[in-house]
Amino acid sequence: MNATFKVSDQDRQVEASAIRKISLRLVPFIALMFFINFLDRTAISFAGPNGMTQDLGMTAAQFGFAAGIFFLGYIVLEIPSNLALHKYGARRWLARIMVTWGVVAMLFTWVSSVNGLYALRFLLGVAEAGFFPGAILYLSTWVPGRHRAKILALFYLAQPLTTVIGAPIASMLIQAHGLFGYEGWRVMFFGVAAPAIIVGIITWFYLPDSPTGAKWLNEDERSWLSRELAKEEQGKLSGHGGMTLAALKDKRVWLLSVIYFGLIYGLYALAFFLPTIIGGFEAKFGTKFGVFEKGLITAIPYLPAAFALFFWSRDASKRGVRAWHVGIPALVGAISIPLALLMSSPEATVLAITLTACAIFSALPNFWSFPSRFLTGAAAAAGIALINTVGNIAGFAAPYITGAVKDATGLYEMPMFIVGALMLVSALLAFSIGRFIKEPVSQ
Repeated sequence: MNATFKVSDQDRQVEASAIRKISLRLVPFIALMFFINFLDRTAISFAGPNGMTQDLGMTAAQFGFAAGIFFLGYIVLEIPSNLALHKYGARRWLARIMVTWGVVAMLFTWVSSVNGLYALRFLLGVAEAGFFPGAILYLSTWVPGRHRAKILALFYLAQPLTTVIGAPIASMLIQAHGLFGYEGWRVMFFGVAAPAIIVGIITWFYLPDSPTGAKWLNEDERSWLSRELAKEEQGKLSGHGGMTLAALKDKRVWLLSVIYFGLIYGLYALAFFLPTIIGGFEAKFGTKFGVFEKGLITAIPYLPAAFALFFWSRDASKRGVRAWHVGIPALVGAISIPLALLMSSPEATVLAITLTACAIFSALPNFWSFPSRFLTGAAAAAGIALINTVGNIAGFAAPYITGAVKDATGLYEMPMFIVGALMLVSALLAFSIGRFIKEPVSQ
């Protein structure tokens, strides 16, 4: 009995040490990559209301199309890129993706026409293809399922913090109007693109491809991780060829894809048009804000969202992620986002938008713990990429439909009701996840 206890106690110490090292050495770097990724793809939302749409002569629908066409490019190479990451290794492939998108993102500095903007947004999507699902897949291969919700939550914190930190930074860059003879929004594009190239080069040397190549783990920690991860591989869809095709046909993959569509529709309707909506406060409420003040207001909803994400995911990690960890936030978002634009003051509007941001970001990291419960290997690469591809269709549809409906109605209220309806579908489907995907035993 005593020997068994000592071995068990030693295993727990090794487990705690391994997870702590991964949380400190690996997750922050991947989160930094995600921070830069999300800032570069949403930089257009800051440029739009701060001179770009006026300089290029764009309507709301054209701006929405420019924001959304990114996702068409992304979809083109999404699944092939994720399979390439599985084949060639995360270090090489993620580094290649970052440097490529950094170069394309920098070219926005010199865009001179609406069609040129469309072309660059499409190419940016092609360049970024595979990064997000690749990062999710990569992190999932480092920790056992019981720790996955915590690790993914730490990774996902980068997304709301991108706006908390990135919005003021983008605003300061925009205020550098005239630097090197460029408009402020062009300076901003250059400033947010350069880090992608720099961090992409560092990635090649910093990231280990797997736990076995991590020199910062000791032998006991590497052995423990190998054993635990090997146990979880049994019974999952894996392999190549037929199993990869089976993953693409699996009804659980498609259920998750539809749920993710609604969540991403809400995320990008908010991300691309929130700065524009805040810019409209002057006409709607008679308020007046400077460029930097608008950037700070844009950041407000995302700081509480980061806290909500952390504590909701912490609860999910303790209990084991349940269907309601996704369903409840999605339902809250479905109700709050259309109500936001019916509020009678800027403060009430921002409060409702903050509730929406908290809901969306609470749902997303917990959502991504489900695919790895039944997918592994090449099947996981294909299945996760398919889910993300369907979500990125929403990434195209959300800004384009939002802009087009706003042009048709003159208001943003109807587009937000569309967002709410789609998030409601996601919420209802999320509550059914437990019927199709095995939920964890309480710890």
